[in-house]
Amino acid sequence: MIEKLIIVAGSLVAVLILAGIAWALRLGGGRIADEGEARTAAEDALSGFDAVAAEVASDGQAALVLGRDGSLALLKMHGTQVAARRLHPPFETEATPEGLRIATGDARFGRVTIRGVDAIPAAR
Repeated sequence: MIEKLIIVAGSLVAVLILAGIAWALRLGGGRIADEGEARTAAEDALSGFDAVAAEVASDGQAALVLGRDGSLALLKMHGTQVAARRLHPPFETEATPEGLRIATGDARFGRVTIRGVDAIPAAR
């Protein structure tokens, strides 16, 4: 009985150590830090996209980036990577208590809620 408890306790300690290492290396959870990072990510992901303004979700998990041509880049975190889709007007949006929900028309990308954002970014 004692041997089993020692094995369980050792396993728990090992899991906690691995979780600590993953946390220290910042593995497993990415976020979009700010508007500049959102603009850069959109331009890197979408060929020919020229970003002029951005709104980042309050949780850093998504962003809307306005392009010079009026198109919109919708970004969302997929693990530690940023996934992007280019949308052209008119955009299907829905205001929710959490934030602005955007329909992409792409079943694999789905609808994305930009938490804490209530409007599409405007050129400044």
